Amino acid sequence: MQNTQVSSHERINSHEPINSHEPINSHELNSLKSIKANSPQAPLTLNSPFTLNCGQVIQNRLFKSAMSEQLGNSTHNPTTGLNTLYRRWAQGGIGLAITGNIMIDRAALGEPKNVVLDELSDLSAFKAWAKAGQNHHTQLWTQLNHPGKQIPKFICNTPVAPSAIPLEQGLEKGFNTPRALTDKEIQSIIQKFATSAALSKQAGFSGIQIHGAHGYLVSQFLSPKHNQRQDKWGGTIENRMRFVLAVYQAIREQVGKTFPIGIKLNSADFMKGGFTEEDSMTVVQALGEAGIDLIEISGGTYESPSMMGHKAKTSTYAREAYFIDYIEKARRITNTPLVLTGGFRSAKGMQAALDTGATDFIGLARTTAIDPDFPHKLMSDIHHEQALKRLTTGIPTIDKIAMLNITWYEQQLAQMAKGNPPNPKLSEWKTFFSVLFNAGLYAFKKRRI
Repeated sequence: MQNTQVSSHERINSHEPINSHEPINSHELNSLKSIKANSPQAPLTLNSPFTLNCGQVIQNRLFKSAMSEQLGNSTHNPTTGLNTLYRRWAQGGIGLAITGNIMIDRAALGEPKNVVLDELSDLSAFKAWAKAGQNHHTQLWTQLNHPGKQIPKFICNTPVAPSAIPLEQGLEKGFNTPRALTDKEIQSIIQKFATSAALSKQAGFSGIQIHGAHGYLVSQFLSPKHNQRQDKWGGTIENRMRFVLAVYQAIREQVGKTFPIGIKLNSADFMKGGFTEEDSMTVVQALGEAGIDLIEISGGTYESPSMMGHKAKTSTYAREAYFIDYIEKARRITNTPLVLTGGFRSAKGMQAALDTGATDFIGLARTTAIDPDFPHKLMSDIHHEQALKRLTTGIPTIDKIAMLNITWYEQQLAQMAKGNPPNPKLSEWKTFFSVLFNAGLYAFKKRRI
C-alpha cells in the first residue's frame, strides 16, 4: 500500500512551502525557523543539512558507509588507530560516519581483528573513539553486526545461522556449514544487539546502525534461501522479518525514542531463491512504520557481491548509483529518510541522485579510503570526481580468495590509522600475501573468547 503522508522531516528538509492547513509541532516549527533564517529558498545540495525525526542534525548529505577496518586489538577492543582514522574522516568533511561492523558476540567474529562491544569491552577505548570521530560536527554511529554463518573456517568450526545451509559459489571451501539456531539462542542474540546498542550510547556515539545486509545474520533471516525454518522465524516474509523487527524493538527499548537507530538493508540478494526486491519493500515499510530513523540501501552477499557493482547494468554505471532504481520505488512507500550507497564517483552523479528526491543522503565508502578529503572536494566543486582502479592480481581465483575488493581497502585504512596518507599504488600481490600471512597466524592462534 502506498504511503502518501508527508512526514515532518520531508517538509522541513525539502525547503518547500508547508501547507498552512497541516499542524506543525514545536520541534518542526523551530527547525523550519532555523532553515529559513539561514536560506529561505536554498537549493538542495551536497552541503544541505538534514534533521532526522528524532532531532539529530546531520551537517551535510554525505554519509560514510561502513567498511571493515580490521583494527581491533587482541581482546577485540578498539585500537588508537581507529581514533586517528575517524578523526581524519571527520576532518575531511563527512556529515555522518558509520563504523566498520562491530560484533555483538565475541564468540562470533566475522574477521580476525573485529571490534566487539559487550559487557567485557573496555568502554574507555570506545569513548575515545566516539570523541575523535565526532570532531568538526561529524556524527558517528556504530554499526552492530552478527556474522551468522559468514565466519571463515579458520575462526570457527561450527557457526550458527537460521538454518543449517552452507554458503555456495565456491565459498563452502572457506566457510563451514552452520547449525540452526534454537529459539532460545535467537532470543539471546536479540538481547546482545540491545546490549551493544546501550553501550554505544553510553560510550558517546551519536547513533547506531543495524547491519541487515550483505549476507550476515539479519540478512540470512530475511532470505528464504538461507532461512528455511518451519517455526515463527521462517516461512513468509512476515515471519522472516520478525527477527530484524525484534532486534530493532529491543534496541529501541534500551536507547529511548530520541537516540537514532538506522539499518543497512539489501535491496535484494540478487540470487535465485533469495531475498527479493518485493520482500525488501515489505521490510522497508515495516521498519518505517516501527519508527526507524534512517535506512541505508545496499544489496548482495558474499555469494553475489552486488554492493561492489557485480554484474551491474551499463545504465546503472552511467548513473553511478548501483541501487537507484530500487530506491526510487522505495521512496514511494516510505517517508523514512533514505541513504543510497554504491557506485558514486562524481559530485555531478551525487547531485543528480539528490535531485530525484529519492534519496536524502549519498553513501560513500571506498572513495574515502583513497581520499579522506573527498567530501570537502565534492562540496566545493561540482566537477570533482574520483575513479577507482580495478583490483586484480591477474588470477581471478586469488582475487576471490583474498577478497581483494575488501582487503586492499583495509590496508588503505591501516595506513591512515597510522597517521599516513593512503597509497593508491599499493600492489594487489602485496595485499594477497599480507592477508595470507595474517590469516595463517590467526588460524593457529587460540582465540580469547
